[in-house]
Amino acid sequence: MKKAVLLALGLCAAAGAVQADEKLVIAHRGASGYLPEHTLEAYSAAYFMGADYIEQDVVMTKDDQLVVLHDPYLDRVTDVIRKFPKRFHIMPDKSKRWRAVDFTLAEIKTLQAVTGFQIPDNSEKGKKADLTKADWPERFPLWKSDFEVPTLGEAIELIQGLNQSTGRNVGIYPEVKNPSQFLIEGKDISMAVLKELKKYGYTKKSDKVFVQCFNPIETKRIATELMPKLGMDLKVIQLVAETSWNESFEIKRNKLVPYDFDWMFKPGAMKKIAEYADGIGPWKPFLLDSAKSTRDNLAIKPMMTDAKAAGLVVHPYTFRADTGRVMAPARDFEDMINMFYFDVGVDGLFTDYADRAFNALH
Repeated sequence: MKKAVLLALGLCAAAGAVQADEKLVIAHRGASGYLPEHTLEAYSAAYFMGADYIEQDVVMTKDDQLVVLHDPYLDRVTDVIRKFPKRFHIMPDKSKRWRAVDFTLAEIKTLQAVTGFQIPDNSEKGKKADLTKADWPERFPLWKSDFEVPTLGEAIELIQGLNQSTGRNVGIYPEVKNPSQFLIEGKDISMAVLKELKKYGYTKKSDKVFVQCFNPIETKRIATELMPKLGMDLKVIQLVAETSWNESFEIKRNKLVPYDFDWMFKPGAMKKIAEYADGIGPWKPFLLDSAKSTRDNLAIKPMMTDAKAAGLVVHPYTFRADTGRVMAPARDFEDMINMFYFDVGVDGLFTDYADRAFNALH
């Protein structure tokens, strides 16, 4: 009897290990919980923390180079306001922003990259930006050490180089950021990103890369038009946002208009996405109603069940261990990780803390 019980426990443990191995830890902007986001140092740290994939958000410069930044702007994560105080762009809401597309790669390489800080309302004439309030006060301190903004090529070469020297096979997870904001400037960032990926040998679905984008018009164009044109067939992820976030835009009458994401929350949406994408990247509350959930009885939302029924992989964002960021009904960060992996049933997740996600999973 004891042998039978021990054998059953052993088989269950083995099954659990296989299941865990199938789940992906995606380093959100690298090891951004510990180091300034999207720096080579943050990518290196995430690599050795056990990440399966490392994310790169990609924007374009004035001279058509691809650099890695979460936003199309330089003013949240660099000292551009100090070094180029008059090189701002007046936005439709009258605020001043320092756009990457207005600077050359050589100019961007002179900037110091830092942990993200809060951009105040600087539309008032004569008002100076406060560069001392970090988005995440508990993280790497502002204006310490020396980091720079990498190119997409530099990020890929680092990860591929580490793959060669360690024998691992960590993947990349580039996001084409706000493509309409570059298209209206005459720059086809989606095509440029795909060409760069092809240059580094990423051409087929079995390669360790996911290409993601919030704009469904552009995501579909990448999957059905641009990749076939280039002889590529990579895994594509449709990111999901709320319309009110102004996360993505479309061009109407030569003007940028916020994209309406509302259709993605309606019945049948996941089937439509499955026609051109391999998976979705939703905000984690889109999958779980925390107000109606207990730890033993989770209220999983239709987006999750519909996505799996449509054959899509699901990679939600963003899992953080910072104060106030653990989503109920999880008890702590590690419990939140396993709640989403094994109870909600996601295939992978984006986290600022790849080490803690890896340890919780394995």
